[in-house]
Amino acid sequence: MSMFSRLAEQKIEEAIRNGELNNTAYRGKPLPVDDLSHVPEDLRMSYRILKNAGFVPEEVSLRKECVRLHDLLHACSSEAEKEKHRKQLNEKSLRLQMLMEQRGLGTSGAFLQYEAQIKERLTQK
Repeated sequence: MSMFSRLAEQKIEEAIRNGELNNTAYRGKPLPVDDLSHVPEDLRMSYRILKNAGFVPEEVSLRKECVRLHDLLHACSSEAEKEKHRKQLNEKSLRLQMLMEQRGLGTSGAFLQYEAQIKERLTQK
């Protein structure tokens, strides 16, 4: 065991003895899996930092925006508002499609299969 590992273990044991970890969110539960196996190893730390800072890939934010605009479109009562939101939705959808093609992601069968659940999850936040 390296010096840093031993030091970390000592600090954790000390915090447990002092009761500093009694009110943690995952006490008694397994930690959530933060699977970045699909990301190249040399980029994982940067992805984790960006994720922890609240940044998401552009395609995720575009999908969320498309769902929001779709909902606004159906909630509008005036035709002028509908046309404005329809135009924005078309622009965002086109940008998303172009981005997905650039990255070689396309619209996969998995996305089509889980599209409803994805939209539901995006609208919950």
